[in-house]
Amino acid sequence: MKKIGIKDIALRANVSTAIVSYVINGTRNVRPETKERVLKVIEEFNYRPNAIAQSLKSRRTNTIGVIAEDITVFNTPEIIDGINEYAEKHDMHILLTNLRLQKKVGYNYADTATYQKHAQAAVSDLLSNQVEGIVYIGVHPRDLTGLIHTNDRPIVYTYCYAQNECSIQYNDEQASYDAIRYLVSKGHSRIAVISGLMDSIPSRLRFNGYYKALTEFQLYFDPQFIKVGDWGGESGYQLLGELMELPDPPTAILIMNDLMAAGALRAASERGISVPKDLSIVGFDNREFSAYLNPRITTMDLPLHDMGMLAMKALCNRIGGKQETTEDPPLCKLIERDSVAEPRSDVK
Repeated sequence: MKKIGIKDIALRANVSTAIVSYVINGTRNVRPETKERVLKVIEEFNYRPNAIAQSLKSRRTNTIGVIAEDITVFNTPEIIDGINEYAEKHDMHILLTNLRLQKKVGYNYADTATYQKHAQAAVSDLLSNQVEGIVYIGVHPRDLTGLIHTNDRPIVYTYCYAQNECSIQYNDEQASYDAIRYLVSKGHSRIAVISGLMDSIPSRLRFNGYYKALTEFQLYFDPQFIKVGDWGGESGYQLLGELMELPDPPTAILIMNDLMAAGALRAASERGISVPKDLSIVGFDNREFSAYLNPRITTMDLPLHDMGMLAMKALCNRIGGKQETTEDPPLCKLIERDSVAEPRSDVK
């Protein structure tokens, strides 16, 4: 079948091309009977407007570029889902680029030259596809100032940030504070912490929340209760052993990610320590596997979906020239499972 155009639609519906354009774009009111006649012809010939031509006329593409540093990292899929939900609700299109940085550079993010070329190439490709703005999703929160240049197109960072740019993060400090408050409500007063690497922004903020809670609830601060892991399961395994070998061990531990919490559970099991009867554990991140361990881990759920939604909202506001409003960072939520109980009466 010959490809049909807007002039053919107008001829068959016995209207002007302007009327057809009004019906397609919804730019002006058209009499119902006329509109119905035009739509009938459009449906009959399965006509689809040329989106590129329309965008050139309006100078709008309704297309957003999304750069994910690595979609296999646990935080990214939920953020992308939030971005997609916002896009669907506002009739926008997404072009997604996966840099696969975790596969290419591992955790060596201090050497920015190694991965800067990948990020800038992705930006250039998206700009050539006429995206109106970009959402950049990091694999972990860190400063990306100067990493990429968008030729004055608006950009919003999430799960990472750049100075003088809009970024959407969650409140790490409050999450850690809430976890300690929960343990205190269960009767715990000797609460240890296994952190991630201390050059990590989340580690520092979560430690701040831990210390703030200890101070507010007037709990004794014991330096021996502070252990620094590397985010991996083996460090959780090793550090749980060190904590439980102390003369007066903790009755509860906040562990700053679920991988280390899983390692700590294995160490406790091998030592004959019952969780939560002898020791309570709270993890972080609400990784999928945390609900299938024995016991199931009580953990802090990150508001990843909300971060995607808020990143898109902020970007669309910037594209539309609206005055940006500062919103409070989304909060983590405690997921209660089976790894926390009141301390035994003989060790309180």
